[in-house]
Amino acid sequence: MNSEATFNERMNQLKTCVIIPTYNNHKTVQRVIEGVLKFTSRIIVVNDGSTDATVDILNNYPQLILITIPTNKGKGNALRTGFIKAIELGFNYAITIDSDGQHFPSDIPVFLDALVQYNAPILLIGNRNMSQDGIPKKSSFGNNFSNFWFWFETGIKLQDTQSGYRLYPLQFIPKKLVTNKFELEIEVIVRTAWNGIPVSNVPINILYDPKERVSHFRPFTDFTRISILNTILVIITLFYIKPRNLFYNLKKKSLKEFVKENILESDESNLKKVLSMALGVFIGIAPFWGFQTVIVLALAYVLRLNKLLAFTFSNISFPPFIPFIIFASLKIGEFFISIEKPLVLNHSISFSSIQNNLIQYIIGSFVLASFMAVLFGVLGFLSLSFFSNFKNKK
Repeated sequence: MNSEATFNERMNQLKTCVIIPTYNNHKTVQRVIEGVLKFTSRIIVVNDGSTDATVDILNNYPQLILITIPTNKGKGNALRTGFIKAIELGFNYAITIDSDGQHFPSDIPVFLDALVQYNAPILLIGNRNMSQDGIPKKSSFGNNFSNFWFWFETGIKLQDTQSGYRLYPLQFIPKKLVTNKFELEIEVIVRTAWNGIPVSNVPINILYDPKERVSHFRPFTDFTRISILNTILVIITLFYIKPRNLFYNLKKKSLKEFVKENILESDESNLKKVLSMALGVFIGIAPFWGFQTVIVLALAYVLRLNKLLAFTFSNISFPPFIPFIIFASLKIGEFFISIEKPLVLNHSISFSSIQNNLIQYIIGSFVLASFMAVLFGVLGFLSLSFFSNFKNKK
């Protein structure tokens, strides 16, 4: 059995196809197709409204699954169209390769090897080694920019997040993607990672030939769209994804397991643990209602504290305690702001009475938050020091 038949059989066994989106790449698309055909005949080409000789070239390959979009709508839309078709045809995975000639079809086995080795759904991105000679500086900057925000949004560190040479687990990527242009490639990897699917790099080769390569990336327009998308993704990360993940982690553990793993037996210093607890208590009591989670996570990140501990202790203001925290804040505030009618903790206290004493409440809550943060910090430090000494003696 020749190598071409072997690779084709392997692609069939893994239910993997290749998707080639193309738009006015008549200089390179034939070479890309010929290269891919050496590994599989399961190729979906999405012609995104080409107006050059690309159409004539594609008509020479009747074995391709050709989808023609009458007018150019962007790479993201072309990929979405290809994904839908691949799923309809029963494929589990799709390798996407750009038609501008920068990718080598001979790297297809790299993706297959990694998929087999992982033996579970995974999204793979080709790592182009952007530090090598010949890579445009603007491409390196854009990639580093994208890598940082992907890490911030998912916690996953990658060396290349912008390569279009990828392997997608079709059953596990988001069913409804909202972007249509280049930014879709960012949306899909971030949201797939949010769904718990690993995202990893595999090494690939790259060719930048300015004489042949045609890039349709518009630096200002597309970079602006990508920046807007990242802004939205960061907001979702801070307000929903990170709190959700922390909640799931806490839910999986009993209180005893949580204390043991994250406090008593954690490798972090006692000071870092105590500061994390104190930060959580302060933000939990301070008058940041509705924003406590995002604030405590952001500060824990900036200060390099334990985000899980800070988030946990910020929940000191869970519902049964809220009336007592508000009342205590108001009473403490009386020492700083004089009022005509002191509040009493009974059925007569109302939201309007709190509104009438808003300044008193704000001052009192910050004082209470500071006091409780110091108290928890001191008690936490003494307890952790005692445990450490006890553990060393044993």
